[in-house]
Amino acid sequence: MFAGIDIGTSGVKAILVNDDHQVLGTATRNLSVTRLQDGWSEQHPDEWWDALCAVFDELAAVRPAEMAALSGIGLSGQMLGTVLIDKDDRPVRRAILWNDGRAVEEARRLQVAVPDMGQRSCIDPDPGFGAPKLMWLARHEPETIEKADCLLLPKDYVRLKLTGERASEPSDASGTLLFDNRRMAFASDLAEAAGFALEKLPRLINAWEPAGELRRELCERWGIQGPVVVAGGAGDNLACKIGVGAARPERGVLTIGTSGVLCVSTPTFRPIPGKGVQTPPHAAPGQFSSQGVAMSATSAVNWMATIMGTHEAELDGQAETLLENDPQRIAGAPVILPYLDGVRTPHKNARLRGLADMLSLSTTREMLAWAVFEGVAFHFAEVVQTQRDHGITCSQLQVVGGGSQSRIWPRMIAALYGIPIILSKGRANAAAMGAAKLAMAAAYQPEDPLDLLAAEPELDRMIEPEPDLAALLGDRRAKYEKLRDTALDRVT
Repeated sequence: MFAGIDIGTSGVKAILVNDDHQVLGTATRNLSVTRLQDGWSEQHPDEWWDALCAVFDELAAVRPAEMAALSGIGLSGQMLGTVLIDKDDRPVRRAILWNDGRAVEEARRLQVAVPDMGQRSCIDPDPGFGAPKLMWLARHEPETIEKADCLLLPKDYVRLKLTGERASEPSDASGTLLFDNRRMAFASDLAEAAGFALEKLPRLINAWEPAGELRRELCERWGIQGPVVVAGGAGDNLACKIGVGAARPERGVLTIGTSGVLCVSTPTFRPIPGKGVQTPPHAAPGQFSSQGVAMSATSAVNWMATIMGTHEAELDGQAETLLENDPQRIAGAPVILPYLDGVRTPHKNARLRGLADMLSLSTTREMLAWAVFEGVAFHFAEVVQTQRDHGITCSQLQVVGGGSQSRIWPRMIAALYGIPIILSKGRANAAAMGAAKLAMAAAYQPEDPLDLLAAEPELDRMIEPEPDLAALLGDRRAKYEKLRDTALDRVT
């Protein structure tokens, strides 16, 4: 029996899985985000740990036999969060998250100091990544850096609490911008440029390797017979790919969560400097991942739902109803630029914000619902085009995450991308399943773990591109691009 844990931005999920990848138990807890200023985003690491303990307590109560037989744990985690701990393994402050944009000036300074960072690390200096955040802390909270004894990523902190071991792995470590993808190791010159001590970085293991054992007192708390190996784990986007078997080159996965991330596996390190495309090592052996990001995906829909006093599923249904029953009215619907939390791919500007055009007294709830889903889909199309322009394409695209439950988004994406969209069963658990598969690999330690990691789940359905929808979106995409150019002009 294996557990897959997903430490997300909005919640923590754990699943119990057998050797046949059947989910036998699941539990979740929600998380909140602290936003002290516009563009800031923080969570306390102990909130992740408290949520994990709560879900494991629940699983131990409702699935005692399965928990007793647990032999491996894997972790998936929100990427890029800066977790600093002291000598006693306690957090020095709240973690600064992936969607925090405060370190704009520090990113600029780092680009000057390390002009070739985009060719060495996973991306050009960006305020959402580790090194600029460390520089911001050194400038504004020097006592935080002085107290810090080690830098971890979110899932690494949870693993530390599970095992007592400090460690990270390449898929996540690359997001610190202190990791050289060409050497697959932390680099002293990158650490020096960021003003952070190399000795304060954790040891590195592979995602599919053992990183420690579950502490005895935790085994006793949850009724686990033990021993339980804890795998290195992976950043959530890489874990999602493993969860749906996208562990080989040219396999693509679009994760629609708080953000939207298009990940395409590549056989080699394929950086795209200047476009906000992240290129971390994959959580499968010998590969990398090309990752373009739309910072606001389900968060944009949640924002619209809150304003309208409804919920996301109702907006989804309204958008679908408009397409099915009155598609001619879509031409007069507003156009929404969903840059609510800045932009990473392809414009690299944390200070960009959203715009809306063509609002009128004739605008209905259904038209607003359509516009927000469409706007996010158009941003996905920008990401796709950026990767295609640099020779990165995928032969197969799966959609996972909470947004994959939408009835309208997969249809829009298939029409814009021009290839069928695969929806697998259990896709809502993709990240947690990927973590569980990494736990299996750590427990069994096969000579070649790729076959295990590349196992694909059962197909739910396939969404074929619709020519009429493609034509409709093509006409409106020109309006979107004009609105985007207006927004870019305002911040340049």
